[in-house]
Amino acid sequence: MDNKEIILDVQNLNTTFTSDRKQIRIVKNVSFQLKRGTSLAVVGESGCGKSVTMNSIMRFLGHNATVKADKIQYNALRDGKVTEYHLESIKKPHCPEMRALRGPEMSMVFQDPMSSLNPVYRVGDQVAEGLLQHNKGMTKKQAREKVLEMFRKLGIPDPEERINCYPHQFSGGMKQRVVIAIAMICNPELIICDEPTTALDVTIQAQIMELLKEMQVKDGKSIILITHNMGLVAEMADEVCVMYMGRVVEFGSLEDVFDRTSHPYTQALLRSVPVLGLADGQKLETIPGATPNPADLKGGCEFADRCSFCTDACRAKDIPMFEVSPGHRVRCLKYQDYPEVQ
Repeated sequence: MDNKEIILDVQNLNTTFTSDRKQIRIVKNVSFQLKRGTSLAVVGESGCGKSVTMNSIMRFLGHNATVKADKIQYNALRDGKVTEYHLESIKKPHCPEMRALRGPEMSMVFQDPMSSLNPVYRVGDQVAEGLLQHNKGMTKKQAREKVLEMFRKLGIPDPEERINCYPHQFSGGMKQRVVIAIAMICNPELIICDEPTTALDVTIQAQIMELLKEMQVKDGKSIILITHNMGLVAEMADEVCVMYMGRVVEFGSLEDVFDRTSHPYTQALLRSVPVLGLADGQKLETIPGATPNPADLKGGCEFADRCSFCTDACRAKDIPMFEVSPGHRVRCLKYQDYPEVQ
């Protein structure tokens, strides 16, 4: 596929944190491609490296983090022309090149709307900040009109009044809409949503997800959705990336991952999803064992201690990816007869 079809190409992304003079590898050789105008769901248990992976791409990590990759290529498409940005070569998170990309090209909806907004600034000013930062000739009056237009698009009632409110005057669902407005105000091509419905009731969840889906379909946005809610994945995703302990263990289309589930961890995840109509006395299935401490891992398959298919070979060395069908990749020795891929 050419660069017009791929908006984000990540190859062998690794993120290491320094803690108490120890180097702890959190993200391990993560590779994926995101097709333009599609949505990718990144799923897994809490602590599996989903948010760290995306924060590594956006360079939102602290000074104790080291990000290395063979490639993090963002392909901007404007007026039919592609401009390549090689983010793997950017070493400083707050350098002018990275600041110029955040907002106009790629943006992030953060996980907790309750703490993502500054409590001492009016919400309208917080949304307008990105516009004024990236459009030097824009006046505050013009920025205000753009913010009002975005508020109407996002279904925020009485936008002329709400634009002057402070975050504490908004409900959780309205705060989440404001956070989305901050991410969308500069019209980026790529939006990364980090569990955008956390702590919201199911009605507001449905509204937020419907809004994101509409943006993808109508405006051609590319979306990465970080979540552990498999129901949202089934509704939103075109492709699914399953992560465990910092590695991609399965990647494929929604149909591949849901209908032809291959990795034991993905199978266990899907079995643990609550379903209606459980028989009396029937218990929900759980994944045996507990998530290990990343500092204690020695090598081999990270899921080995919790996997019923584990053999001695699984603990001997890192497991490569195998392509079990076109575009469907699995990191498991059950499929070692299939061709290895990155």
